[in-house]
Amino acid sequence: MQPLWPNPDSPMRIGTRGSPLALAQAHETRRRLMEMHGFPEDCFEIIVIKTTGDRIQDKPLREVGGKGLFTREIEEALSDGRIDIAVHSMKDMPVDQPGGLILDCYLPREDPRDAFVSRSVETLADLPAGSLVGTSSLRRKSQILYKRPDLKVVEFRGNVQTRLRKLDEGVAHCTFLAMAGLNRLGMEHIANAPIALSDMLPAVAQGAIGIERREDDPSVRELLSPIHDFPTGYRIEAERAFLRRLDGSCQMPIAGLAELRDRSLRLRGEILRPDGSECLAHELTGGIDDATEMGTELARILLDDAGPYFFD
Repeated sequence: MQPLWPNPDSPMRIGTRGSPLALAQAHETRRRLMEMHGFPEDCFEIIVIKTTGDRIQDKPLREVGGKGLFTREIEEALSDGRIDIAVHSMKDMPVDQPGGLILDCYLPREDPRDAFVSRSVETLADLPAGSLVGTSSLRRKSQILYKRPDLKVVEFRGNVQTRLRKLDEGVAHCTFLAMAGLNRLGMEHIANAPIALSDMLPAVAQGAIGIERREDDPSVRELLSPIHDFPTGYRIEAERAFLRRLDGSCQMPIAGLAELRDRSLRLRGEILRPDGSECLAHELTGGIDDATEMGTELARILLDDAGPYFFD
């Protein structure tokens, strides 16, 4: 027997940012719920919520508050009961949720790699010295300068379409985008090529979609449970434990990736000096039941190697 809720008279309200990528992720969530439970589309309502991060376009986010700028208003709407679930890009999510909210549903992870995008050259190695690299990510900036200290990095914010326009206007000679976002938008063709993980480790949880709910809402829990992807869940658990121990934010260059084979996890992580002058990397392997402990231990190892002033 089909549940009484959601229905066209009382739809499930899905909260999301309004960018094309955020909407694509909300639509994917709706599609998976429709297919799993046999609901028609009008049992769901997608509600766009403009966040502080969307409104601030003239400053680096690390200067005005970091990751929570893309989630705060959405989580407030969830806590207040104005929406029933919130769909997030997990790389934008702070490691801790507000009281009463929980993240325990993840969709299958997309390609976590970064993509190199340029109108003038094919690879990062082809860029002449002094070329302008556009990015707003401190991680990418530090990784680029570590490999190519002869390049110059300029602030480069906006959605995919805005960044492509800036390339055409000559603001920078190249930029980096997440392959996951390009794939979800059907725009993978604009990438010159994905960057090998050995050359650029991605942001923690890059490529993963998380669905946040109220902890005391059992009906939503039951609806979300069948669409949760367990392999993605184990990987994100390890990566976010790594980030949490590092006290990670947009003000620290941190990269991390967990990969799953059978019931074995391989967790790689790195931290960099903000100016790209040094990179510390390490990896651990273990079982999926040890995901949280692995993340915490990997962070401890890197912090011990780094010493107290590494991020200054």
